[in-house]
Amino acid sequence: MEKTESTSKKSCCVSFVGYFKTTGFLIYLCHGLSTWGDRMWHFAVSLFLVELYGNNLLLTAVYGLVVAGSVLLLGAIIGDWVDRTPRLKVAQTSLIIQNVSVIICGVILMIVFLFKTSLSTMYHGWLLTFCYILVITIANIANLASTAMGITIQRDWVVVVAGEDRSRLADMNATVRRIDQVTNILAPMAVGQIVTFGSDVIGCGFISVWNLCSMCLEYYLLWKIYQRTPALAIKAGRKVDEQEMKPLNKQKDIEYGQTNTDGKSESACPAEGVQLMKVKTIEQEEERHCSDKVFGPFLTLRDGWVAYYNQNVFWAGMGLAFLYMTVLGFDCITTGYAYTQGLSGSFLSLLMGTSAIAGILGTIAFTWIRRKCGLIRTGFISGVAQFSCLILCIVSVFVPGSPLDLSVSPFEGFASRYMAMNTLMEPVMTTAEPPPVTTVGFTNTTTESPGSGQYQPESYISVGLLFAGIIAARVGLWSFDLTVTQLIQENVDESERGIINGVQDSMNYLLDLVHFIMVILAPNPEAFGILVIISTSFVAMGHLMYFRFAYKSLGRQLFACIPKERTIQTNNPKVTDCVAVST
Repeated sequence: MEKTESTSKKSCCVSFVGYFKTTGFLIYLCHGLSTWGDRMWHFAVSLFLVELYGNNLLLTAVYGLVVAGSVLLLGAIIGDWVDRTPRLKVAQTSLIIQNVSVIICGVILMIVFLFKTSLSTMYHGWLLTFCYILVITIANIANLASTAMGITIQRDWVVVVAGEDRSRLADMNATVRRIDQVTNILAPMAVGQIVTFGSDVIGCGFISVWNLCSMCLEYYLLWKIYQRTPALAIKAGRKVDEQEMKPLNKQKDIEYGQTNTDGKSESACPAEGVQLMKVKTIEQEEERHCSDKVFGPFLTLRDGWVAYYNQNVFWAGMGLAFLYMTVLGFDCITTGYAYTQGLSGSFLSLLMGTSAIAGILGTIAFTWIRRKCGLIRTGFISGVAQFSCLILCIVSVFVPGSPLDLSVSPFEGFASRYMAMNTLMEPVMTTAEPPPVTTVGFTNTTTESPGSGQYQPESYISVGLLFAGIIAARVGLWSFDLTVTQLIQENVDESERGIINGVQDSMNYLLDLVHFIMVILAPNPEAFGILVIISTSFVAMGHLMYFRFAYKSLGRQLFACIPKERTIQTNNPKVTDCVAVST
């Protein structure tokens, strides 16, 4: 017995240690390092830009607009480059560009923080303005490289490593999302502590050194994963339609002096035909290269959107994109609204942590529901769960404590509040003691009556219901996100995987831009309830689009129970839905 127990313990230890050598763990480690660096940089660059511009959000808003607009316009082109380039070259190139860009930005920001006074006086302040433009431009390049990295690792390499095992693919996708959730909380916390207890210069230096070390380690991990997975070296080429090639070949036969009389092609004069062929080929190559340089990116952009529209999972992808048109998330808008309703920063951090836990539960729910009900049904169930939770947010608009007031114009008092903000911030800007990250501007500008402290609503029922609905909806949201991600992975051809995911990212950013424009049009807390209703409506429309896809694929089987392990035959032969139920 003792020998058996010792043998089992040794085998457990060996299997535990062996897990850290598997290709899956290497992908998780590589993704974790990359995501940690991304989250630190995205959080820190917003703080640095606010601090540099005198606690004004202008540079941050410009940066966000440039980033969103670039991905919106270049998403398809980036995806096309991912499709046409060998996998290892794409990953390594994106990794180097991304991290080197962040390092350069960190160095420039350190110089600006150290010599801001001198730079502001040189060339009438234009040199400092040039530094701002340079930082935003290089940071945008880093974000585009990060987009390419995300497409190639999360949407392509994971699929190849998982192979034909869809359950393993689902587990890998879920693990990747859990890593995202954890780094979303821990990475900003780490940077915040360094900047608060150190300085902005130390924060910039830390991020630059981290990206340098992380780049070297990630480069090695990518090479190791590539060596262990021979399938990554094989990349499917673009498909060429034979029907399109026939008229081209026929036209070439006519141009080269070939005729078809008795079923065989003949050349009237072989020498002249060959010479004419060479001249025509050279002319066509020159014209093609010239047109490709001028119109190539536009044609790629058009072809990418057309290919996206023709996909079987188009409505599922559109449904996911519509979920980005919402204020019901833990972004700067919802956080700012929470400050106006009297919630403290520490309490908000607890809510964000709870939201991350709900997201992790969503990834666990995804794997369990997919095993029981199939992939397509998982998306439908997740959508119903998310929308049901968001009903709490709708209710919060009409309960006591809600600031909703339709008689107040969204822009009423906007100028006076802006002036009050500037007046309030003057002591902060002239003193060197407060740290760069303060909540003075948020907490005090919410004061509605003179002489009072932080604004206290008549009841916390409204804001409580709002955040209860947002946090509970994260379970369904992340489960739905994983569903659509895997549907795209499984049903998009390998040769188009990059460009389709690039267009999907563009759609996500487009709807995200719309939601920011919506907030600009109605920035007052009195109008936030309207934004909540509009956001919930867009979420409903997104899930209705997914329902159209699901019903088109499964028909009435969408509502049927699957008693045993089998594969569902969908109405669409190109879309499959595997169900594994333990009996």
